[in-house]
Amino acid sequence: MLEVEEDIEVEVGSLGKLTFKKGIYLYVGSAQNNLEKRIKRHLSKDKKFHWHIDYLLANRKVKIVEVLYRELSKEWECKIAKSITGEIVPKFGASDCNCLSHLFKIDKSQIQFLRELRFKNLIIGETRL
Repeated sequence: MLEVEEDIEVEVGSLGKLTFKKGIYLYVGSAQNNLEKRIKRHLSKDKKFHWHIDYLLANRKVKIVEVLYRELSKEWECKIAKSITGEIVPKFGASDCNCLSHLFKIDKSQIQFLRELRFKNLIIGETRL
């Protein structure tokens, strides 16, 4: 879950310049190998941009609020993305599937359904996200 602290424009690779309105966003991704390493990479500011989320997280007005996880097979990434209601950011994080998006501007209360599916907060070292 991300917070965009004010309206911003970000150049997002092949998607071009996108506008992100202030608010809470939910990004759905999968890390089939070494979840902690993937999350630490996303938290790092010193990296090559590879995924759409890298471009967004590089903006100083974007903060990771919470990381929720659950060990599931790869096909759940799209199942979860298709079940989220919210304002989509077209094709964001979904260039390798047929989903409309994997990034959604949501009302914070919408995160409750993930908790009901037994998603947990990720703890990295001493930092609880």
